[in-house]
Amino acid sequence: MSIADYSDYDGLGLAELVAKKQVTPLELAEAAIERIERHNPILNAVVYKGYDDARKWAAGDLPEGPFKGVPFLIKDLPLPVAGWPRSMGSKFARGLVDAEDCGLTRRYRQSGVVLVGKTNTPEYGITGTTESAALGPCRNPFNPHHIAGGSSGGAASAVAAGIVPLAHASDGLGSIRIPAACCGLVGLKVTRDRVPNLPDGYDYAFGNVVDHVVSRTVRDSAAMLDATGYAEAHSPYPAPPKDRPYLEEIARSPGKLRIAWSSETPSGRPIDPEIQAALERTAALLKGLGHEVIEKGMGIDYRALFASRGPAAAANFAAGMARLIDVVGREPEPDELEPLTWASLKAGRRQTGPDVMRSLQETRMLNRNTLAFFEDIDVYLTPVLGTPVPEIGFIDPVNLEPKEVNRRQGRTFPFTPPFNFSGQPSLSLPLEMDAAGLPIGMMFSGRYADEATLFRLAAQLEKEAPWKDRRPQVWG
Repeated sequence: MSIADYSDYDGLGLAELVAKKQVTPLELAEAAIERIERHNPILNAVVYKGYDDARKWAAGDLPEGPFKGVPFLIKDLPLPVAGWPRSMGSKFARGLVDAEDCGLTRRYRQSGVVLVGKTNTPEYGITGTTESAALGPCRNPFNPHHIAGGSSGGAASAVAAGIVPLAHASDGLGSIRIPAACCGLVGLKVTRDRVPNLPDGYDYAFGNVVDHVVSRTVRDSAAMLDATGYAEAHSPYPAPPKDRPYLEEIARSPGKLRIAWSSETPSGRPIDPEIQAALERTAALLKGLGHEVIEKGMGIDYRALFASRGPAAAANFAAGMARLIDVVGREPEPDELEPLTWASLKAGRRQTGPDVMRSLQETRMLNRNTLAFFEDIDVYLTPVLGTPVPEIGFIDPVNLEPKEVNRRQGRTFPFTPPFNFSGQPSLSLPLEMDAAGLPIGMMFSGRYADEATLFRLAAQLEKEAPWKDRRPQVWG
């Protein structure tokens, strides 16, 4: 292998080269570092450069995991890395340095990856775009005037640009699937508690927030979930066990699936015509592959579902901020939080105990309607975004009023939240491109704990409608 070819390999491909001694982990780390230095001035995807640690780790005795020697990036939000800063996209958290790895960071290390840095995220991961006062906007490699999505925008931008083949990401309302869709990647929101971060995962919002990766190939996503997605001792809510490794699932036929598709939105507003056409082409593709494909929306009360979650989500954010305030040792100053963050914190502090418990109870009961839809449906297909990928500044949490930010987010990202609430797996695949040359992600949501079906279908689509040769403007 020539290091010039580095970006053409996925993570498992690079690990195979390491195993065959055709390349060393240190050479791969240097290739990733060179690409960060070349592309980051345009993209602003990597916000902490752990180069010295990466070189030391790559030159040492790495664990014999499936990704031995593969460069990897951690999102600068939920996961502590020993000795590295964690800003969470906020001026208030600047200067915070974690003393040790958290549980999930250790799992990533055991997979064999070499951590080379941390990726850009909006303030506390609140928005579906990665633009913050503390870290600045992250840009899309397909067109740097457009967003990379959020809150895992830095991860998606770096992977799409060929800096690393896969990167850590997290998803609370769509924060894996949205950036994967914006940047033309595979992005799986796993079943709740599938990838535990114990005993460190305080702010996981009662299962609404999950960790996994964004990647360029389906097999990398499957292999990393095999490496990290197993129950931890004493886990209070472990996900149901899988039948076999997900890397084996992608070699199996999905069979004939019953797939429903819809452009139904919570507001009732039609989606962009170009997105609608891409959705219809995807439905036709699935039908051509032999699946039973029907047009059918979930028909749930979206407004009631979203409203039910509000008090608990607000209180959860306030609780997380209380822990951070304890660490920092003081309250934030007025200019240390963005307007949307201040609004979220104040809303959370207003909630009472009965408010929160009623919120959790209502959401739990309304989730039954979402889950019931899948009694005779294997997979539900929608787009990820309801519009083309927006330009930088359209959803601007730094300068827009909070209500306007949320209004624009609701129009742009209408499809992802219900599956965080219900805990179901939901996967974005880069099946389409728009007329402007930006990716269109299609979202496939499955039954609770049924990542296996999604992986089988994803592997079939990757073969029938491959995306691996699409290269963004900023690449390799």
